[in-house]
Amino acid sequence: MKFSATFHDLAGKSVFISGGGSGIGEYLTEGFIAQGADVAFVQRSDATELCDRLEKNYGSRPLFIKCDVTDIPALQDAIAQAARANGDINVLVNNAAWDNRHPLDGFTVEEWDYMQAVNLRHYFFAIQAVAPGMRRAGGGTIVNYSSISYMMGNGAYAAYTAAKAGITGMTRGLARDLGGDNIRVNALMPGWVLTDRQRELWVDEKSLKAHIDRQCLKLEIPPEAMVEPTLFLASAASTVMTGQALVVDAGVVVTG
Repeated sequence: MKFSATFHDLAGKSVFISGGGSGIGEYLTEGFIAQGADVAFVQRSDATELCDRLEKNYGSRPLFIKCDVTDIPALQDAIAQAARANGDINVLVNNAAWDNRHPLDGFTVEEWDYMQAVNLRHYFFAIQAVAPGMRRAGGGTIVNYSSISYMMGNGAYAAYTAAKAGITGMTRGLARDLGGDNIRVNALMPGWVLTDRQRELWVDEKSLKAHIDRQCLKLEIPPEAMVEPTLFLASAASTVMTGQALVVDAGVVVTG
């Protein structure tokens, strides 16, 4: 991966990423490894191959812990394990999500609760787990992955868009709660990032063209385009930014 900037202050930082073994997450893991950070991540599927590649390319192996983020005790135990290996977490990136489409009719309570658990609930409890260590360290940074999907009023996956809106609200509330401890909390709002999963399930020529036509920049967004904005939010380069929602979407949603 090529970078246009280096975030020197991230070298040696203890970083924890949820969903860091696939999709956008695998690029985030590589991005922090490339800065010299000590990275731990959780993933449901096996990520040994990614760890092998990063160790070969960068001489540093991330700590991979297999975990389902809907299992909160397991997630918080993984965070504790990462802290024992790399020191108290300095940077938390809440990234894991599942954007499955679903109808209104026939969607069950159990399905709704699962969508909140996989997309929203674990963010809060990961923050709960890292906050004491960040306080001991005199501060820290948290990046919560939200989405422009709810800002656009997208349909066909209301449980997902509700969760993503909730992430933005939670980010603002916790930025206020944790600001006195010098812990910054920001949200990153990706546009339509063309991961392998997106291409396999939902990308077709017509829908992609229609979406790109809405963008100011007429280009496809690869997952690696999310890396440097995340590094920026995690680093001292954004030292007085907190409670913000940074949109990275090639200019679909216009804010301010």
